[in-house]
Amino acid sequence: MNVVASSPEGLEKFLAKEISDFGGKEIEIFKRSVSFKCDLAVFYRLHFYSRIAFRFYREVARFPCSDKNSLYKGVQSSFDWIKWLPADKSFCVQVTGKNFFLRHTHFTALQVKNAIIDLQKKCLGSRSDISLKNPYLIIHLHLNNEEAILSLQSTVDSLHKRGYRPLMADAPLKENLAAGLIQITEWEGKTPLVDIMCGSGTLLIEAISQNLKIPNITKKNYLFENWIDFNNDIFISEKLKLKNNNLSKFEISKVIGCEINIDVFEQAKKNISLAGLENFIEMHNTDFINLVINEEPGVILCNPPYGRRIGHEQELIDLYAQLGEFLKQNFSGWTLWLLSGNSKLTKFLKMKASLKIPINNGGIDCRWIKYLIN
Repeated sequence: MNVVASSPEGLEKFLAKEISDFGGKEIEIFKRSVSFKCDLAVFYRLHFYSRIAFRFYREVARFPCSDKNSLYKGVQSSFDWIKWLPADKSFCVQVTGKNFFLRHTHFTALQVKNAIIDLQKKCLGSRSDISLKNPYLIIHLHLNNEEAILSLQSTVDSLHKRGYRPLMADAPLKENLAAGLIQITEWEGKTPLVDIMCGSGTLLIEAISQNLKIPNITKKNYLFENWIDFNNDIFISEKLKLKNNNLSKFEISKVIGCEINIDVFEQAKKNISLAGLENFIEMHNTDFINLVINEEPGVILCNPPYGRRIGHEQELIDLYAQLGEFLKQNFSGWTLWLLSGNSKLTKFLKMKASLKIPINNGGIDCRWIKYLIN
């Protein structure tokens, strides 16, 4: 099958490697997405193990589309809706892209919906209802100039929702973005890892989860189970391959989280517990300047305020200056990875970056910056 995976911007090549590692073929990288080919086993496997993908879309048809009439006819003739969508089951339509005559996604989605239900009424004498919350199928249409691509979305919820984070601090990192940032650091669990402003604990949870190869198996509404070619034997076989490891037998280097805000600190502890990783992360409710870590050099993570969502830029200058001084005095030989959404503030660290990787964090143009602390 032909599949497209949606990706956080800046992490596309890491998602592509993930897909390749789990058996995807003919991989192509685009902005915020990766296309590939795979069989059912690989498709199911990726839903369990991908830590970066938001969603997967299975392409089912392509056809020329220049206006509402060609869209309507193309939808009806390009795919066997009668076989795939019973009239007593619901669906919804999502649209991306546009062309000269189809400029508004709501209107385009309405045309797709009408084409399908009119076909159902003609062939079956009844029609499906529309459901946004719990559909039987989610149909995705992408318009690329005068070509229409129809796909089926494989899950209702985004795969970045792992299930361990019902409690979140302000301006949290999405789990899949955090996973990608950790992959960039190349931390493999053999050296200490410290997040000195850990917030809700997402970076640390994702770091440990992927190093222990913990699958993403929280209960999902897998829409692919409704597809007529769903193969339960292959699905169960892939599930049985998941490692139900006893985590207590794993050894991992010291992992420490520091959070000054008591409410956020308690949120982080709850999230870590829900992820089943409370035995792997040592938490401190204190200002980072009070941290004393007697460990061999390792990796420090930091996602400080940018002066946009939290705090004001002028108030943060002292924080960045204090952070830079603290790290240089106490963590010589360590590597710092800092997520910056404000280049004006990072200069107050008075540290020289060795690498800057563009990352989009919730619409904010950021840099994941590497510093070698001297």
